[in-house]
Amino acid sequence: MKLLVTGGAGFIGSAVVRQAVAAGHGVVNVDCLTYAACLENVASVAASPLYAFEQVDIRDAEALARVFVAHRPDAVMHLAAESHVDRSIDGPGAFIDTNVRGTYTLLEAARAYWQDQGRPESFRFHHISTDEVFGSLGPEGQFTEETPYDPRSPYSASKAASDHLVRAWHHTYGLPVVLSNCSNNYGPFHFPEKLIPVVILNALAGRPVPVYGQGLNVRDWLYVEDHAAALLMVLEKGAVGRSYNIGGENEATNIDLVRKICAILDRKRPDAAPHAGLIEFVTDRPGHDLRYAIDATRIRSELGWKPSVTLDEGLERTVDWYLANESWWRPLQARQGVGERLGVAR
Repeated sequence: MKLLVTGGAGFIGSAVVRQAVAAGHGVVNVDCLTYAACLENVASVAASPLYAFEQVDIRDAEALARVFVAHRPDAVMHLAAESHVDRSIDGPGAFIDTNVRGTYTLLEAARAYWQDQGRPESFRFHHISTDEVFGSLGPEGQFTEETPYDPRSPYSASKAASDHLVRAWHHTYGLPVVLSNCSNNYGPFHFPEKLIPVVILNALAGRPVPVYGQGLNVRDWLYVEDHAAALLMVLEKGAVGRSYNIGGENEATNIDLVRKICAILDRKRPDAAPHAGLIEFVTDRPGHDLRYAIDATRIRSELGWKPSVTLDEGLERTVDWYLANESWWRPLQARQGVGERLGVAR
């Protein structure tokens, strides 16, 4: 099978690209290489005859049409998105433009190609989204595929809109789609502005480790390689028109997560004082959702997927990766906005 993967130079997209090539799939990586993209993420497969790269913006209809005709994919995996909540608070326009208009443009390109090919039943458009579209949970309960949408940030609102577009293109035009909504990802190649890399890299440098509010916000953490495996399974086995929630079954408060990472660093890179002493509670971001949690019953029961990596195992692997790959993350720290406090606008 040949896959057209958008955002394949990003964090989750590159994990999908690496796994897909390893599984013998052809992959066309479509990425416009924004600040958070890095082609080193896919360097391990770049020389494979199964891999091709196209530097294309998903908002460019003409370029997308050319890519579809040139590569003739059997499926689309749409991961390209602006995804950092804090950046969406400071500059929501880019999120609407990429996540909404970009998804619309890609849907139209995929639909035109699918129709030109005779509307093959085997074609798939897999839209990858987030659990943030469901809003915020209290101390109990989990998000299911039937949970009403209640996005609270410009980022989650833009992703909710893109989810609705994908469903509309299925119901109106018959485009064969599958959707998935995931919990928080972490692991190798995670861009340095996100929470877990910030904790690791700040602690290594002896800088304050910022924690929003009192650190009581809860997230369900999903190791990125587990997520990539789930996405490929949804693509190949998921029912057309169906959505699948993908979670790590690893809930933790932010403060507990940060302390776990600090404890790992105490063992692997001991300093004069425990790294947890660097924790600094800072002003919370506006509209910070209290808790996310995924009920992954559907993907477990229908497709047989479940996470293979516990949070403790995944954090160990992630810390080890950052310790061994300074040449990857060091240059990225110089990119625009990295290391700055974002998302404080009201």
